[in-house]
Amino acid sequence: MDYKKTNAPTTTVTQNIMDLCEDTGNIYESVAIIAKRANQISSDLKTEISKKLQEFASSSDNLDEVFENREQIEISRFYEKMPKPSLIATQEFRDGKIYYRNPAKENEEEDF
Repeated sequence: MDYKKTNAPTTTVTQNIMDLCEDTGNIYESVAIIAKRANQISSDLKTEISKKLQEFASSSDNLDEVFENREQIEISRFYEKMPKPSLIATQEFRDGKIYYRNPAKENEEEDF
């Protein structure tokens, strides 16, 4: 998924708890779903930025030679300005873009 084109806010926004627990019926389940998705997004973003920064990494291991790499700085600034993974995950949850299931509830329904 392209996280750069998300419509998630870049700052923290107060959420209505009743809106978050509408789909699941349980606020704790909703928060757990959002947290798991935020971890996935964070992991994806970390690997993506690592790959991009690796392209501009210097091959010298000399500690005396510390220099600024403009490309690395620009890439880092771009990712710092993006919404945090928790905000992206919350927006995805509110928009209904996250697929989730609860095996315990599915087993309960089958028993009856």
